Amino acid sequence: MSAVRVVIADDDVLLREGLATLLERSGFEILGRAADGSQLVSQVRALKPDLVVVDIRMPPTNTTEGLDAARVIREEFPATGILVLSAHVEVEHAMELLATGERIGYLLKSRVTDVDEFIETVERIARGGSVVDPVLVKELVGARRANDPLGVLTSREREVLTLMAEGRSNAGIAAQLWVTEGTVEKHVRSILSKLDLPETQADHRRVLAVVAFLEAR
Repeated sequence: MSAVRVVIADDDVLLREGLATLLERSGFEILGRAADGSQLVSQVRALKPDLVVVDIRMPPTNTTEGLDAARVIREEFPATGILVLSAHVEVEHAMELLATGERIGYLLKSRVTDVDEFIETVERIARGGSVVDPVLVKELVGARRANDPLGVLTSREREVLTLMAEGRSNAGIAAQLWVTEGTVEKHVRSILSKLDLPETQADHRRVLAVVAFLEAR
């Protein structure tokens, strides 16, 4: 199986090179490195990577240049995985990204220090998954609106959906909750049914469920 091809974009050269080294050691192929959003978009157009890792805030204004670049990439290359890194929890940005579909992730930079978890996150996205930083998930769980559209879910189904939002597979959820994988599958089917999600490809329905979860903050 060929290596996942990656472009990394961050204006912090030490972080950029550190990420490249981590990924290379784990079997990824680093096609390019970019210091700003425009360089990232140019490299993606030229190199057509499988996945990009991009900081939300980059020059020249250090506001949403990375996010803007991610939008362009998702529109032009919808099959390209995108992992956005942020120094802070930015709820609206995370929701906007996740709503674009599969192969998308939002991770706090502090999470990169856990090398195994970071590599696992990149691999999940490369396989078509959607990953939300657990810190963001916990914040949203504690700040739901009064007219909670997830009110139809049981407490256990909410737990399952929370773990889905963190990007865990059914097997991973089962291990976390100390139940069988078959039990998790039943909960997932119930969640998708109760949220009235369309009968589409199963993985995409999971992404839609996560988006519903985030919108219910």
